[in-house]
Amino acid sequence: MFSDKGEPFMYRQPFAAFFYALMLGMLLSSCTGTTNDDSDMPNPEPQSFLQANRISKLEPPIPDQIIPIPERKPDHQQSTQESPPPAAATVEKPVAQPEAKPKSTPIQKANKKRSPSSEKPAREVATRNKALTLSQLVKKYPDLLLLKGPEASRQVALTFDDAPDKQYTPQVLNVLKQYNVRATFFILGSQAEQHPEIVKRIAREGHVIGNHSYNHKLFTKLSDESFKSQVLLTQASLKSLIGYSPRLIRPPFGEINENQLLWASMQGYRIVNWNVDSEDWKQLNREQVTNNILNHVKKGSIVLQHSGGGPGQNLSGTVEALPTVIQTLQSRGYQLVTLPELLQVSKQLK
Repeated sequence: MFSDKGEPFMYRQPFAAFFYALMLGMLLSSCTGTTNDDSDMPNPEPQSFLQANRISKLEPPIPDQIIPIPERKPDHQQSTQESPPPAAATVEKPVAQPEAKPKSTPIQKANKKRSPSSEKPAREVATRNKALTLSQLVKKYPDLLLLKGPEASRQVALTFDDAPDKQYTPQVLNVLKQYNVRATFFILGSQAEQHPEIVKRIAREGHVIGNHSYNHKLFTKLSDESFKSQVLLTQASLKSLIGYSPRLIRPPFGEINENQLLWASMQGYRIVNWNVDSEDWKQLNREQVTNNILNHVKKGSIVLQHSGGGPGQNLSGTVEALPTVIQTLQSRGYQLVTLPELLQVSKQLK
């Protein structure tokens, strides 16, 4: 900055010196202004810092990329979703089935056991299954189980059970023939096979024959099939002897149940018991038999007697009482008739 002569350069070159001074002043002014204005201007922060500072105060930081974590489900759900359904289930539609009934709970099953039937009350089922007595059957089926005839006319029917036998049946037939009286004989099939000629005589002399079972079994103790066999075997034996199948049936001991009564009625039979019992089966004497009949006879009465019995049974009281019974009843104005006449029914099946 000095010349060769030792003088400052600016003195020798005025313009250059002025320019130099000006540049120096501007440089110094710039440096001074920058220093003085620092305190008044805010301290600049980089944008990334401000953004980070604002976010940290107001809301949690958001990661640049969120990778969702799959929720873990139970194994049976995973296998259901992950394993595709069978092809048949997606392609072929199943045929509609009737709606299944819900399974009964233990309580429902217990309640069901207490009730015998889901369709009918227990009391009604018990009543239906309970056996009716003979008097109850008569009240329930007055036209199917007959004990007497109409009371409009003065008619009485004499009937004889357990025929035929070789000792008493012929004696009874002799008395009836003597007084020209027609009666009704209820015959056992097994006895008819042993004494066929007596059966034929009964029919030949105008008496009516009825079915009294094959061998005097108690019907109410038999199965339905055994009961039917008792009736049908006797029918076959009698038809071969007298030429017709009897319509009238008298059960042994007068006992029959409801099913048997209804079956017999459906086949066309008429069940006939009695309302006057001579009790001759007790082997009573003549006077006792006579009183048991005459003291109870009314219009339309059906009288029970026996013309056959078991081994050793004594029916002589019946044979001896019969003439007195016939004469007394006729003297009272009663007409002695057969059961078909009294009941106004046919003696044979159609």
